[in-house]
Amino acid sequence: MRAFSTPPRGRRVPWQELLLAVSLLAFWNPPTTAQVTTESVPPNVVKGNDVLLRVHNLPGNILACGWFRGTTIEPSNQIISYAAHSQEIIPGATHTGRETLYYNGSLLFQNTSLEDTGDYTLQYVKINAQIERVTGQLRVFEEVGGGRVAGASLIVEGRL
Repeated sequence: MRAFSTPPRGRRVPWQELLLAVSLLAFWNPPTTAQVTTESVPPNVVKGNDVLLRVHNLPGNILACGWFRGTTIEPSNQIISYAAHSQEIIPGATHTGRETLYYNGSLLFQNTSLEDTGDYTLQYVKINAQIERVTGQLRVFEEVGGGRVAGASLIVEGRL
């Protein structure tokens, strides 16, 4: 006579099917959508130099995007925007003429000043009209000689 724990020939016991399903789910990783991020290149910039707020993983099918000074999305904080349907780049209220927006969403600051230090927010509109935001930070320091830089009560020794 056979034991109860062994299945009849050619058939599986329900607990074995459940075990198989659980083990498959444990090893299956659903594809994840890459998260949009920003990075300051270089991370710390000396006053007067250029810096890029590089955007990573921006979806290719956006309707529009715009950069804002700070974390509040208001017309008075808008630096520059891009409308995909017209391929038009539009300067905003806080555009100084030193900012350049690239089609990948990255924002270049030329001839930086200490006042450029702070948070910057990219808002973009996906093809499904979903609005998303990502915030990055820009840090500008003043060179004080001998490879030292200072900015906003912070002194960093070394080469930049």
